[in-house]
Amino acid sequence: MSGFRRRFSFTQLLVFVATGLCLIPSLCVAQQASEFQSLFDGKTLEGWKGDANLWSVVDGAITGTTTADTKLKKNSFLVWDGKVSNFDLRLKVKLVGGNTGIQFRSQVTNEKTPFSIKGYQADLDAKNRYSGINYDERGRGIIAPRGKRSIIGTDGKSKVVGDLGTAEQLVEAIKKDDWNDYRIVAVGNRIRQYINGVQTIDLTDNDEKNRDMEGLLALQVHVGPPMTVSYKDLQLRVLGADADIDQITAASTPKTHKIVFIAGKGSHGYGAHEHYAGSVLLAKRLEAAFPELDAEVIRNGWPSDPATVLADVDSIVMYADGGKRHPALPHLEEVDKLMQSGVGLVCLHYGAEVPKDTAGQQFLDWIGGYFEAHWSVNPHWVAKFETLPDHPITRGVKPFEMDDEWYFHMRFREDMEGVTPILSAIAPESTMRRADGPHSGNPTVRKSVADGDLQHVAWCAERPNGGRGFGLTGGHYHENWGNENLRRLVLNAIAGTAKVEVPEGGIGNPGVT
Repeated sequence: MSGFRRRFSFTQLLVFVATGLCLIPSLCVAQQASEFQSLFDGKTLEGWKGDANLWSVVDGAITGTTTADTKLKKNSFLVWDGKVSNFDLRLKVKLVGGNTGIQFRSQVTNEKTPFSIKGYQADLDAKNRYSGINYDERGRGIIAPRGKRSIIGTDGKSKVVGDLGTAEQLVEAIKKDDWNDYRIVAVGNRIRQYINGVQTIDLTDNDEKNRDMEGLLALQVHVGPPMTVSYKDLQLRVLGADADIDQITAASTPKTHKIVFIAGKGSHGYGAHEHYAGSVLLAKRLEAAFPELDAEVIRNGWPSDPATVLADVDSIVMYADGGKRHPALPHLEEVDKLMQSGVGLVCLHYGAEVPKDTAGQQFLDWIGGYFEAHWSVNPHWVAKFETLPDHPITRGVKPFEMDDEWYFHMRFREDMEGVTPILSAIAPESTMRRADGPHSGNPTVRKSVADGDLQHVAWCAERPNGGRGFGLTGGHYHENWGNENLRRLVLNAIAGTAKVEVPEGGIGNPGVT
């Protein structure tokens, strides 16, 4: 027993490392960051350089003004006397007419025009056509459209991989001709921008040829019609190279989606049915991928205060012992009300089994299928998933094989109505070695295995009201969450049931989320 315990502890540590989690503080690298420093004294332009005909201090704010008499031929900038690399910048900006932007990691151009800058720009314009985007001044143009998660590849091509909200919704957060809070966070090749607490872009820039990782900070007055822009409360915090952008931005990001994990008690000893540990692992990965998502884990079954915990929930994940001990059984009416309102439901491993006469029909309605005693079976076997359907749940997932307690021959809706198989494999004859029993065999499943039928061990379902369900029969061994394909597939599925857009590369791909 002691040898097994040591082996599992090491394996579990590898799982945590593989998933980007660190549960041992002494092994975690501390996040190095300075305190916020003010970049403006509120009275003078000390520490800044720009065209004195355009820039001044008015009513305690850095103010840039163009008139009909000072019409610009090229954009001009007020440049801070310092450089930025990894940082968290917060400021207030008010724009009346025209267009402005905050340059960062930028460079002086080779042109003779004074105060001419090129590089990353967090944009703001009076008509809100471009407010919130990232524009590469004198370079690649718009590289991060508003309301999108974007990746620029090594080839310089930009690709949208997810949504943050519609452009119209984000514009609603902007105050016209008034003060707006602007925030920019840059760590490595990751950049996030916020206006009044609403995230406008999430950019990953892999274009080493055209990006800059360090450079100048500057404020813009734009060519075009007369304009006045004011800046105040400029606060900069320098971040270390090891900073985690997800942690830096999570605390201040409004939560727009809520997922609740109902984790059952452990029931099989070390390494199996680790419902709480598995739930925490998945929840943390979801929150890291989506700062706007709140993933709460309830330990040891149903929450003691469900009215509060399940208020405004978008999806519920049940990872617990099932059968007659299933946490939903005493609360079927309560769960059904949530399902009728469109809340998503995910059932993992034993959580996919309920008694047929007590809750079978409900689970068919809610997630499209379930483990039915004397029909379904629960052998341990190596399932080989050689092909995957084209579905948001499989984004970024490659064919794989895995040894687990894969339940199969599940009871599904008649004619698989509204049900899409996600993981399917042919079960070997060895899965039928046990005598017939409530979980081990029956004539129908024996014939199905003998015929070489595909057995569906993960599936998703749609309800008429738009609610979504997902079931996975694996998840017996905790160490299997270290497999990036299984982990990504389940994370994609959970996000999908909460109606969170799954990135093109799936959740957890390096440089994606």
